[in-house]
Order: sequence, then structure tokens, then C-alpha cells
Amino acid sequence: MQGTVKMFDPATREGIVVVDTDRSEFVLASDALKGSLFRMLRQGQRIVFDLDDSGFATHVRTGSEVDLGIPTAEI
Repeated sequence: MQGTVKMFDPATREGIVVVDTDRSEFVLASDALKGSLFRMLRQGQRIVFDLDDSGFATHVRTGSEVDLGIPTAEI
């Protein structure tokens, strides 16, 4: 899914993302940035993410990681 960061707190690593298609909001999973190029997110930032079985946004990445086959970083 593609979306935009609505809010992100770097101290707690909690945040909310909004899906482009229907404006649904999802809470970031606690490990959403694990293996990502991102170390933090900023409000309004465009991201690509997945949803886990519990409905949390996880596996946050850039569109270019997917499009260009950029390997993900291990944290």
C-alpha cells in the first residue's frame, strides 16, 4: 500500500499512516522500520507499507526500494 505519514514520534517510534486510496488510517507496528532504509519518519512523508494480520502498518519502505530492487538495511 502507498500512503502518507500523518504523525510519528521518534522517541516512542509510534505513528499513524494514511492510505492514499481511501484515506484509512493505520497505526505503525512497533517494528515497522526494522529492515528499512528509514530510521525515522516525518509528517507528510510518502511511504510504501504492508498491513499485518492485526491491522498494523508494517514493513515501511520507499517506492524506489521496490521499483529499483534496492536491498533493505538490517538494523
